[in-house]
Amino acid sequence: MSKKNNEILLEVKNLKKYFPVRKGFFGGQTQYVQAVDDVSFFIRKGETLGLVGESGCGKSTTGRTIIRLYNPTAGEVIFGGAEIGHMKENDLHPFRKKMQMIFQDPYASLNSRMTVGDIIGEALDIHNLATGKERLEIIHELLHKVGLNPDHAVRYPHEFSGGQRQRIGIARSLAVRPEFIICDEPISALDVSIQAQVVNMLEDLQSELGLTYLFIAHDLSMVRHISDRVGVMYLGKLVELADSEELYKNPVHPYTQALLSSIPIPDPDVSKANQRILLEGDVPSPLNPPSGCRFRTRCKYAMPKCAEAMPEMKDVGGGHMAACHLL
Repeated sequence: MSKKNNEILLEVKNLKKYFPVRKGFFGGQTQYVQAVDDVSFFIRKGETLGLVGESGCGKSTTGRTIIRLYNPTAGEVIFGGAEIGHMKENDLHPFRKKMQMIFQDPYASLNSRMTVGDIIGEALDIHNLATGKERLEIIHELLHKVGLNPDHAVRYPHEFSGGQRQRIGIARSLAVRPEFIICDEPISALDVSIQAQVVNMLEDLQSELGLTYLFIAHDLSMVRHISDRVGVMYLGKLVELADSEELYKNPVHPYTQALLSSIPIPDPDVSKANQRILLEGDVPSPLNPPSGCRFRTRCKYAMPKCAEAMPEMKDVGGGHMAACHLL
């Protein structure tokens, strides 16, 4: 985990991302998938913020909207004091260097027709950062940083394992010397034996280069290990946000409690004593989310107020934020 720093690098305010979906074969009324709905948080310089939740909760869409792979429907994305959420592409170009992304699938995210050297060097070319011998030296240095050999620069992605491909993806993200990297489930497609190596490497690179991370993942134990703070998302909403240890020891939102109770415990005796919270029903459709609290249809504590009003994020002590009418 990174050292504490009070300087805020990224601030997300009331971020929304809706995707239009046409209803019916012949068109008709347009509906919207509310993938991200009114999400707010900040990340301090040098910090790692973990983002967890079930598949389809909007974690990856949040990351892609922040980095402007998607244009936000509403809200603000403030990076280094500049509002980039609605910035025109020409004005956004300098910020592309400062923000990079490590993608989930190391097989799909690398161009199979390009050599490793060209994949890493492409960003250097786009931003006119280096040419000729200097460009080659930077590529070799980056390969060395991620645990690969300079000789690998002339090979193609299909010649590498999944773990090695993800290392290439990490080297590519570092090529433009970014300040902020979105790690979009960077270990979920890798073997368990490789996952710890990649996470340790990300921590070493953060310490060495002063990087700031948004770490999106399913692996709750790994998120606890790498993150300074953790946010929990459910159906497009941020429902809880706290320091990593505080969240795992004292979850206050019913969904977070259920999510954390599902973490496997290697000790059989402790595991038997640990009561797992089972949620009933399926996650509602983001096309037609429940009124009020989106978790109410699966919450055993639901009351009439939960259907009437959306709970606001409240500080329950020490910066521990949660959105629940019970608090």
